[in-house]
Amino acid sequence: MNKTIFERIAAKEIPANLVYEDEHVVAFRDLHPQAPTHILIVPRKPIPRIAEATPADHALIGHLLLKAAEVAKQVGLTNGYRLVINNGRDGGESVPHFHCHILGGRPMTWPPG
Repeated sequence: MNKTIFERIAAKEIPANLVYEDEHVVAFRDLHPQAPTHILIVPRKPIPRIAEATPADHALIGHLLLKAAEVAKQVGLTNGYRLVINNGRDGGESVPHFHCHILGGRPMTWPPG
């Protein structure tokens, strides 16, 4: 099976503007930002989408969300931010690799879309 672009970024096979990385997750700036700050945080382990995560992924998903909060603080999102997880085509998923968008730097509106 071919690697997703996120797997290739995590493996450093293709360049990205990395903001954070550890042995479990990688965070990098989105190439097509939807807000002044738009960072993606992805697990190194390929999980196609949140709906396909298993109980064995519990600690990894918790780690990813906690690191998302740390990254938001690190990049100066002190007035708030939004975390977005898309699932499936109707949910806006464009890469079949579980990931979280960190969006900030402007007021977010509701409903989102």
